[in-house]
Amino acid sequence: MNGFADHGLDENAFGDKAGGFRQNIRTFDAFPKTKPTYTRRTSTGGYTTLVLIFVSLFLSSSEFLRWYRGHETHLFSVEKGVSHQMQINLDIVVPMYCHDLHINVQDASGDRILAGDLLDKNPTNWAHWVDATGTHRLAEAKYVKEEEEDTHVGHVLGEVGGRRKKKFKKTPWIGRSSGAGKSCRIFGSLEGNKVQGDFHITARGHGYMELGQHLDHDAFNFSHIINELSFGPLYPSLLNPLDRTYVTTDDHFYKYQYYLSVVPTIYTRSPSPPPTIDSVHNTPLPPDSSNRDTVITNQYAATSQSHPVNERAIPGIFFKFDIEPIMLTVREEREGFLWLMVRVVNVISGVLVGGGWCYQLAGWGRELLGRGRRIRGGREGMLNGRVYHDEGDEE
Repeated sequence: MNGFADHGLDENAFGDKAGGFRQNIRTFDAFPKTKPTYTRRTSTGGYTTLVLIFVSLFLSSSEFLRWYRGHETHLFSVEKGVSHQMQINLDIVVPMYCHDLHINVQDASGDRILAGDLLDKNPTNWAHWVDATGTHRLAEAKYVKEEEEDTHVGHVLGEVGGRRKKKFKKTPWIGRSSGAGKSCRIFGSLEGNKVQGDFHITARGHGYMELGQHLDHDAFNFSHIINELSFGPLYPSLLNPLDRTYVTTDDHFYKYQYYLSVVPTIYTRSPSPPPTIDSVHNTPLPPDSSNRDTVITNQYAATSQSHPVNERAIPGIFFKFDIEPIMLTVREEREGFLWLMVRVVNVISGVLVGGGWCYQLAGWGRELLGRGRRIRGGREGMLNGRVYHDEGDEE
């Protein structure tokens, strides 16, 4: 009727017919479409699309890994309940005979524990322990990173959860080599009051008013190797600040002093970790109540103040510990799956929109640059408002 069909033309190529609800609702279309006949595909656009796809995949995988690993939160709170007892775990080697050493614990309440009667003492060889893998001098910087790993929830639960080894290693056979049996390994666990205290190792006849012969001063040697020093349940696989460290001295009268600040700590993946307080008796539950997703233990910070002393002082190894009245909860959390989907959609859409803008700006830049070259080359014609004459026309 309008003559388009007679000439083989399509009216839809020039606009939409009016009428009908479906036609009128197109006014609100926020995503206008362009007919394929008016688009042109280029190799540059193809390369750009591939780059944007790879960038989107890389960032999306990074978001997924970040979500899968989760993140840690640290919460400090006042420790609730009334605590009474705390387990002390010790494994130390001293280059002196076992019968020449005295081990005692004395706390702020005035209680004195004869730790020498509760701990095991085995003759051993000093060289076997000082040359063991991982043993290092105190405060070596290269082992700080390994200690920091044992403060993360994933590492702690991986080392402890499900396969807790709560026994000390056996003392190796000493044989008949030179120096065999001249050192003493003191190890074991004992219960003490959960108050400020002092754990010390001194020589026989020194430190307390005791009957018996005093040890000759030339036999003093308080160099030592600390294989394990921890508070609470024994987890040998976890590395504490003083574990696997050693110090040596040539002085007979030498006093090693360690000051420890003990902080009760909970490592958990659970959104609501199990209670640590008995609601009936208002007393802490045993630390063994930990499960696969939660570990209840103690961590500590250590400082050392060691120096030679005169013959009127008491040489030895002294551990002074103080219990902090706070509890640290280290929780590993992971956001919901919907949160991950929102993040991935934001990343992909941001990359595509930003990449599209950059591609358009690059196209406009190439167009302006090409137009400038054409103008300088004298190839503008009548359609651009300029008329160029040949030299023969000017004559």
